[in-house]
Amino acid sequence: MSNLVSDKPKAEPSRAYDGPPDYRVVGQHGMYPQLSHDEISRFNFLAHMNRHLSTQIMPGVKEAFDARVEPKFVAANGRGFKDRHEVRKALLKDSLFQWWSALRRATMETRQQAGRWVTLRQADQLNAKAKALTEHDQRLKLNPDLPLPRYVEAIDHHCMPGSYHTELTDGDVTGPCNYDIGIFATTGGMLGRYNDGGGQAIAAWVKETLPDLKPKRILDIGAGLGHNVLPIAQAFPDAEVVAIDVGAPMLRYGLARAKTMGVDNISFVQGDVSDLSDLADESFDMIHSCMFLHETSYASMPKIFAETHRLLKPGGIVFHVEQPQYTPEMPFFEQAMRDWDAFYNNEPFWTKMHEVDLDSWMVSAGFARDKLMHSGVAAVVDPDVFPQAAKDTKQEDYGRKAAWHVVGAVK
Repeated sequence: MSNLVSDKPKAEPSRAYDGPPDYRVVGQHGMYPQLSHDEISRFNFLAHMNRHLSTQIMPGVKEAFDARVEPKFVAANGRGFKDRHEVRKALLKDSLFQWWSALRRATMETRQQAGRWVTLRQADQLNAKAKALTEHDQRLKLNPDLPLPRYVEAIDHHCMPGSYHTELTDGDVTGPCNYDIGIFATTGGMLGRYNDGGGQAIAAWVKETLPDLKPKRILDIGAGLGHNVLPIAQAFPDAEVVAIDVGAPMLRYGLARAKTMGVDNISFVQGDVSDLSDLADESFDMIHSCMFLHETSYASMPKIFAETHRLLKPGGIVFHVEQPQYTPEMPFFEQAMRDWDAFYNNEPFWTKMHEVDLDSWMVSAGFARDKLMHSGVAAVVDPDVFPQAAKDTKQEDYGRKAAWHVVGAVK
């Protein structure tokens, strides 16, 4: 009779599991809504599905491209691909790409609906809490007459109903609250408990790269709900920080959120970053954006760069953190896969923005070419989310390499 349980010792894993953590480790700041058991389970499912699609299915798409898509194209055309657009169109005919793409789109739509269910059922409580925290606070400066840029008004960015600006009722914060509670699931916790990994990375990069920088005034453009500006405000507690965005709900929620987290040196101002004429010339020591430029437009970006040049003090620094630009060194397949967001995730400027010559636009805005700078920003691992990472000296094993590109200039 054979043993039902083997005496053979089990192989030890190379390290602790570093997949998506349980959603319940998310940071519960004072504006965070209440989630039921089933709502948490939905977000946990989405986090694991997103990780599965990126780590298990996407490599299969590359294998299918190498084995089927590219050879078929070469056989039919007598040449290789000339650009990413040809790659994308060829991938669209492959069943594995279709499967991966459909599932990825479905996770984005499901993530938005899961968040809306949470926030809409407690909208009155959330809106009342935000009002109590922000009413009569001079750090919230809204402009109800502000014309919205078309690139904001016409798009439900990354499948978010109403994008950043829609208000379902006076004083509404359900949109940004939905956005806030879903980032953790979309990224599998990779941006930390408070979804501020971008801001944490920027703060660490500034401290390391510019150790002598002591800004008195900081401008964050395209701030959204402010999750990335908080770590910067915390890194420079003596600085006056101004966070600009077009979406009133985002700013309202952002101030309320910041106050519950004890950050009080940020003003949240509604404005179009391509025209900040209300702000004085040369009035900021540091200006930055984080994952914002791809949500603007070809017509507005040169104006945004020109405004940052006007607003920056001599000797000050401006920089923008984004996904990497498409360069000749980046394979067409990678460019085509990165373009997915432009065609299937409601980010229409994504593809064009990542091919433009940012250096030329910075020079046209007034910055000297020899003052331009390029760098990479390394993501910061949150030990509260991934405890093993705090003990692991090879954090690149966790996939947190320098994933973002920095383009900037000193005036």
